[in-house]
Amino acid sequence: MNKLERFACTLSKCNKRYISGPKRKYPIDREHEKTLPVFQYNVSKENYRRVFSWGNIHTGALGKGFKKYKEGEKYLKPLYFPKRITLGEQHEVVSATCGFGFTVFSVRNDTSQKLYGTGINTDSQIGYHEVRTGHPLETIFVPQPIHLPFKNPESARVTKLAAGRAHLLVLTDEGLFTLGNNSFGQCGRRVVPDENYGMSNYIHHIENIDGKKIVDVECGQDHSLAVTEDGGVYSCGWGADGQTGLEHYKNCSEFTKVNGDISSEKIVKVSSKSDFVMALNDKGEVFGWGNTEYGQITLPGGDQQISTPHHIKMLDKLGKIKCVATAGAFCLVVNENGQVYSWGYGLLGTGPNVELSKTPVHIPQTLFGRNDFQPDSTVIDVTCGLYHAAAITNLGDLYTWGRNKFGCLGLGDIEDQYFPLKVAIGGIVQKVACGIDHTVAVCKPFI
Repeated sequence: MNKLERFACTLSKCNKRYISGPKRKYPIDREHEKTLPVFQYNVSKENYRRVFSWGNIHTGALGKGFKKYKEGEKYLKPLYFPKRITLGEQHEVVSATCGFGFTVFSVRNDTSQKLYGTGINTDSQIGYHEVRTGHPLETIFVPQPIHLPFKNPESARVTKLAAGRAHLLVLTDEGLFTLGNNSFGQCGRRVVPDENYGMSNYIHHIENIDGKKIVDVECGQDHSLAVTEDGGVYSCGWGADGQTGLEHYKNCSEFTKVNGDISSEKIVKVSSKSDFVMALNDKGEVFGWGNTEYGQITLPGGDQQISTPHHIKMLDKLGKIKCVATAGAFCLVVNENGQVYSWGYGLLGTGPNVELSKTPVHIPQTLFGRNDFQPDSTVIDVTCGLYHAAAITNLGDLYTWGRNKFGCLGLGDIEDQYFPLKVAIGGIVQKVACGIDHTVAVCKPFI
């Protein structure tokens, strides 16, 4: 008997618990199995949201709190990847908006606290917060509640947020609330000379405009836009580049009707991040006005500022437009087939060789995840910061590109990105908001 045969004989004698058959296996001890613990992983609630932020951490806009410098560090490093913030664990976050160095979140609570803000607060754009009387905080590092003068605090609901350079619009079912810097009338109220906005606790309330319910709001850098239930557009604030669309280049301190080519149109969405505005009607047509020196609109006269809305006819050939977004110098649209087009000046998403285009350039759908394994992947929403852009697909994936100031693209570095790249984020992205150097995303959990 060789060595192998002796080993097989010993194994057969010592392991009587083995069962003969085509494949040997251990017998099942049913009694012992009953005593084993069972772990059941709960499915997340339908209304649960995960909130992520990334980019410049110094302003406090990320809501991550204040961190001390480590020994040997000269400055805090930005967050190059999306990181969850605790506000999403404590409250049911509905949406978010990013201003210039600050972020505001709307939450669904049964109390008067419907709004939280964090970041730069030099003009009380996220409410008046003080540690001692007469000394308001100019920077907030952890989201703090913003108290609005609701008539019915428990039942009131925030429906839309919009943030500019240093002012905030909060649309609710009780009307529009505006706060922050009003130097140019962008809060829709009279300009008070030498008003100290940092020491102000005043929140302006606009119940309706011309007796019509407000259904949407948007902020440019220092101007504001409102859409009423009949599809009319109203604007106020800084107008030096024609961004108010009121047929002049003056400032306006009261929400005033915008006419031009949209006077008889039903507008369903407006977009502005700086000094150019795009408006989308219910038929999928796009209109624009404001600063057009980067080719956002090309007119026969070569005007670089347009103070009245014009139909952007070059977009008609793209089919019905479903979504529009404007950055500081470029524009994006998405048609009904989920195709994304960009034009203007900057990193347009089609590689390093295209930085200026006065006509729409198609960004291939393969760059947004469409392939043999995901043939149905399509873009459903786009948004812009001043220098970067973001797109959300129907699968909940997030893609970013553009200038990567302080890592605001969330791609793990600070290198500029010339075409869309998928962001590694721990959730199904539902909404994204872009500032000048930071980004915030509201997501559903995977389970």
